[in-house]
Amino acid sequence: MAKFTIFFKGKAIQSYIYDSGVIRIGRDSSNDLIIDNLTVAPVHAVVNVDGDSCLIKQLSDDHPLIVNHEKVEETFLENNNVISIGKYTIVFNTTESIAPNKKDFSPNNKDVESLNSKLEEKINIPDGNLQIMEGDHIGRILPLKKSMTRLGHAGSGVIIISKRKDGYFMSSLETHMNILINQQALADKTIQLKNNDIIVINNVSMQFFLEQ
Repeated sequence: MAKFTIFFKGKAIQSYIYDSGVIRIGRDSSNDLIIDNLTVAPVHAVVNVDGDSCLIKQLSDDHPLIVNHEKVEETFLENNNVISIGKYTIVFNTTESIAPNKKDFSPNNKDVESLNSKLEEKINIPDGNLQIMEGDHIGRILPLKKSMTRLGHAGSGVIIISKRKDGYFMSSLETHMNILINQQALADKTIQLKNNDIIVINNVSMQFFLEQ
């Protein structure tokens, strides 16, 4: 599965997920990934998604295709590659992406791991993910494959995301104004997460999405 997230001035504006197929990128409304800007060609590039293989090709001689700061005519995409098109960037991710950085997120404790092992086989819903929306790790994905995931640091905000039979639910272990969901304080509420919800923990923005 391939995920493409379009960014403008460091902010995510749209995300797309594909299992396979030919994905066209450009300004024209007939494209799959539409970037409505004159710096983008009507049909700028095409990506062929075939299992674990994703080949991107430039389609306009007058509009360069840049992957990881290098001009290319075609190349195979790898996880966390950054595609530059005009004034926009597109971050490419695979679903088997990066694990949470130990410096940024607290690991699960033994009680949580024990609960995970008992509940995982009883829950049959799509896997959830968090994608980092800004900062040094922009575009990276944190898979939520466990029945319970703990994120954050004590004193600056800690949340628990629980995987239940009816979806993913987020609650806070600490009542902090800097824990937000869709620009609203989480406080002491428990919220069911929906596709494209934006979560902010200690000024780090992440987007929640379900695998299709």
